[in-house]
Amino acid sequence: MADLNTMISDNFPWDLSEDSKYQDWKGSKLEQVADLTAKSSPVIIADLAHPSDDEKAEMVHHCAISNAVLYRSTAKNQTPDTVTKSLISFAESFGLVIAEKHRSAGKHGIVWLQENDSVGKKGYIPYSKRPMNWHTDGYYNAPDQRIRAMVLHCFHSADNGGVNQFIDNEIAYIRLRDENPDYIRALMHPEAMTIPENDEGNGKIRPASIGPVFARDPETGALEMRYTARTRSIEWRDDPLTRDAVAFLTKTLSSGDPFIQTVKMESGDGILCNNSLHNRTGFDAGLSEPSDRLMMRVRFHNRVKGT
Repeated sequence: MADLNTMISDNFPWDLSEDSKYQDWKGSKLEQVADLTAKSSPVIIADLAHPSDDEKAEMVHHCAISNAVLYRSTAKNQTPDTVTKSLISFAESFGLVIAEKHRSAGKHGIVWLQENDSVGKKGYIPYSKRPMNWHTDGYYNAPDQRIRAMVLHCFHSADNGGVNQFIDNEIAYIRLRDENPDYIRALMHPEAMTIPENDEGNGKIRPASIGPVFARDPETGALEMRYTARTRSIEWRDDPLTRDAVAFLTKTLSSGDPFIQTVKMESGDGILCNNSLHNRTGFDAGLSEPSDRLMMRVRFHNRVKGT
């Protein structure tokens, strides 16, 4: 079985002039992802803070093929604080030691995503019951603050809804390139997508973020993606090819691609990924009280080690 990471570092399949190398990589990629998807189930983690060597090896194997892995922690009687601390050690087991400094992060660099209308969170979709469209995390960050990996962990699930979908960014790349290689050229343009500056409500102004949708990780050569399907507070490069590429990507993500993973995470479930494309359905609609759903998110500037 071909090593996908070696094919990327040696043959650079993202180069549009190297079609034969791309075809070799794509064939191996789709075959391995299909095999993994057919027999995939969450990796069981006995101790979230200290995954065993076998557990880590299985998770890295999944991430090396599909850039994401679902896991299930079987520890009982956990509190939000103990899980928060465990997630730091868990992430460090995979070489993820550069946590993003997010304005809503706690002292350990972890954001608790739950319904919240406090100052600084009110009006932001992650802290509401509303659905979230397809995106990669940190799409509004400056280029030198790019998010390359993420852990999303469920402490308490919603009673209804709150379903996540994930798809490998490399699969999105394949769909676009196979439809029209010029779509890739358009989305690799350094001014393809602009997120205007934003008043964050805490006295800080987040500056405009301008950059490509697809780019290479300068250290590993791996493909990384910066994208949001939102239609407000976003500016796409004003040319026909970019508009067509974005429309095709939107259609692809809404068409039920066979490699889209759909999962409602329950308590103890989580995903470790190289910032995969993902979304979320709305949840607990009609409740008179705030939802108990609590997800914990921690983001990193480097990729999962070994992928």
